[in-house]
Amino acid sequence: MEAGRMARRSKQEYVHAIAQRYGQATRAEKHAILDEFTKVCGYHRKYAIGLLNQPAPPAGRLRRMPRRQPTYRAEAIHVLALIWEASGYLCAVRLKAALPHWLPWLRSRGRLTPEVERALRRISARQMDRRLRAHKRTLKRKLYGTTRPGALLKHLIPIKTDHWDVTKPGYLEMDLVSHSGASAEGEFLHTLDCVDIHTGWVERQAVLGKGQDGILQALTMIEGQLPFALRGLDSDNGSEFINTHLWAFCQRPGRPPIQFTRSRPYKKDDNAHIEQKNWTHVRKLVGWDRYDTPAARQVLNALYADLRIFQNLFQPSMKLRRKERRGSRVLRRYDTPQTPFERVQACPEADPRQIARLQHAQQTTDPFALSARIEAQLERLLALATRPSRAPRESRPVARSPWHGWTFSPRLRPHAQAQRQALRPQPSLRSGVAKT
Repeated sequence: MEAGRMARRSKQEYVHAIAQRYGQATRAEKHAILDEFTKVCGYHRKYAIGLLNQPAPPAGRLRRMPRRQPTYRAEAIHVLALIWEASGYLCAVRLKAALPHWLPWLRSRGRLTPEVERALRRISARQMDRRLRAHKRTLKRKLYGTTRPGALLKHLIPIKTDHWDVTKPGYLEMDLVSHSGASAEGEFLHTLDCVDIHTGWVERQAVLGKGQDGILQALTMIEGQLPFALRGLDSDNGSEFINTHLWAFCQRPGRPPIQFTRSRPYKKDDNAHIEQKNWTHVRKLVGWDRYDTPAARQVLNALYADLRIFQNLFQPSMKLRRKERRGSRVLRRYDTPQTPFERVQACPEADPRQIARLQHAQQTTDPFALSARIEAQLERLLALATRPSRAPRESRPVARSPWHGWTFSPRLRPHAQAQRQALRPQPSLRSGVAKT
């Protein structure tokens, strides 16, 4: 450590010694001095030029180069953090793509100056990560499954193991997320979660129990809300999906049949798209509490109605295009972040009437007010969670041995007997004489 300080002091003295000579030298002499100076001190040539052109520092004091002032002011970073929080803590790449959808509404609220808006439109995703790092510092639970395998119709529903390669919307992966808390007894709420493979459009409905009729009703409601025709369904092997009700739904007469496939048992990677949405669109918001009342179901469906607009119209997402292997590393290449609604608009198969309704909703919905309403609904839902009741513990006698009912090896038995003897009540004293 002392040698390092001496080396820095020697460099400072060396700069102090040749700075005056460098200022009075000719161009050729300066070139030679710079060659020697960079070779001795190990400095970059441009840094050495700036160091020698400045006034020489006093002896015994190391002069530091002035730091560059930050390009983006604290006001712009404050507004960026506000949008980042209201948009659901998007990653920097998705946040960069979401800014054009959020800035007009912030401007209408009078909280955006032209200078700050220009800075936010100019800032890069990499710089967002750096400037939001302090905000991220200021901010796991155990999972278990309740899926039971369905044995009916397995020979009619093919297994899909290859990757999705679809160019049309309408092919959905679906799954059921339980809200049972720490106990799976009785009936409780589930979330029927569906995601479109081509556009990333997400739909959810809350159902009470895992009855086949309830699942079918929720799926019918989701089909009516989709901005495109339903063409395919892919599920796991749970009995709530592998049944005659859902099979008949996919083979409805008078309509094009719906492709119905299933994943391999115990292979979650076969349903990777919906497994990701189960975490980002359900668990991270609703959590792991238990909900088992009709009131909780009503509040949860109202929450999902707002999240449908918020996440599909105002939250950009990224799609994995390809993977490249370089040695032991796998590089993933993503497309440009877009909202699911922007991908739906680019599809000629989309329903024009649904597109018109969604465009009107996007133009008239304030995302900041929608985000605040979602937070209020989450608080209302949390108040309806069913908390487990704990029975009071039985009080134990103070003098009872903590090893009561235990058996000990011969080596430990003398120690246990000594502990029991120490815990026995002591003889009482009366008039200074021990009672026998």
